[in-house]
Amino acid sequence: MQKRSIGPFQIGEIALGCMNLNHAYGPPVSDAEAERVLVGALDLGVDHFDTAALYGGGLNEELVGRVLSPHRQRFMLASKCGMTAINGKRVIDGRPATLRQTCEQALRSLRTDVIDLYYLHRWDRAVPVEESVGALADLIREGKIRGIGLSEVSAATLRRAHAEHPIIAVQTEYSLWTRNAEVAVLDACRELGTAFVAFSPLGRGFLAGGVPDPTALRPQDIRRTMPRFVEPNFSANQALLADFATLAREAGASMAQLALAWLLHKAPHIIALPGTTSLEHLTDDVGASGLNVSADVLARAGALFAPANIHGPRYNDAAQADVDTEELPA
Repeated sequence: MQKRSIGPFQIGEIALGCMNLNHAYGPPVSDAEAERVLVGALDLGVDHFDTAALYGGGLNEELVGRVLSPHRQRFMLASKCGMTAINGKRVIDGRPATLRQTCEQALRSLRTDVIDLYYLHRWDRAVPVEESVGALADLIREGKIRGIGLSEVSAATLRRAHAEHPIIAVQTEYSLWTRNAEVAVLDACRELGTAFVAFSPLGRGFLAGGVPDPTALRPQDIRRTMPRFVEPNFSANQALLADFATLAREAGASMAQLALAWLLHKAPHIIALPGTTSLEHLTDDVGASGLNVSADVLARAGALFAPANIHGPRYNDAAQADVDTEELPA
C-alpha cells in the first residue's frame, strides 16, 4: 500500500476504523469474525487501526487489544478520549482528570504501554481546548501517548490547540457527499503539517451501494437517525448512484474504490479511514491504494456529488450540536 505521513509515522494511505465491529451499526459481530477482519487487515498491509473509548462502551478497545496486541510492532495504534458512554448515554468530558483516567483505562484495554495517536474525540466547550490539549501533552511527556489528534473541530479550534501543542492529526468526516472539510480545516491541516484522517469516506456505506433500503437497517443502526437516509432525502440521493456506478465501470473500479480514489487524490495529507465488518469489503477498499483513475473521471464524480446535489444534512440536530466543524454555505 502507498504510504502517507501522520507526524513521525509513515503509514498506509488506507486505514481501518474498528468502530463497526461492535458499535453504532447493530449487534456486534462474533469474536471469530472480528478477529478475521482485524488479522486479515494486517495481512492486507493495513498498519493503522483506529478505535475509541466510546465504541462499545469500552469493548472495542478491549477487542482490538485482545486480537492485535501480539502484533503490536506492526501497526500504528490510534484511540480517542473525551467522549465516553456512561449508563448507556454518550457523555462529552474534556477535563484533564477525565482524559487521564480514560487513557489509563485505554492502555489496559489495548494491552499496550503507549498509544501512538490519541485524539480528543469531541471538544468539550465547557473546557478551553488548550486545557484539554495541555493534559494530553502531559501524557506525551509521561510516555503514555506519542501524538495528539482532534476530531470534528473547526480550523479556528485546530489553530488554538496547535498553539498549545503540535496536533499531528485531525479526524473528520469527508467524502464525495460530505465536503464540510473543504471550507477551512482541510487547508488549515495542510498549513500546519497536520494529517487529515477522513472517516466515513464511503458515506457510511452509501457510496459503495451498500444501503439499498434504509428501512431494512437494524433498529440500533445510527443511520436511521441521519437525515440523508430518511425519505424523501434518501430516494433523491440514491438517484445519483446509477451514474456513479457507470463512472466506476469506466474507471475499472468498484464504487467503493472510486470513492476512495477521489478522496486520496484530493491532497497528499489525507488518509482514508473506512470501517467494515467484512474482510471482503476491506480487501476491495485496500485495492483503491494507488489506483490510476483519470482526472476526468475524478472530476465528474466530484461534480455528481456536489453539495448542491445532496439532500439532507449529515447529522440530526442533536448530533450536530456536539461537533465544532464548519458548515457549508446554504
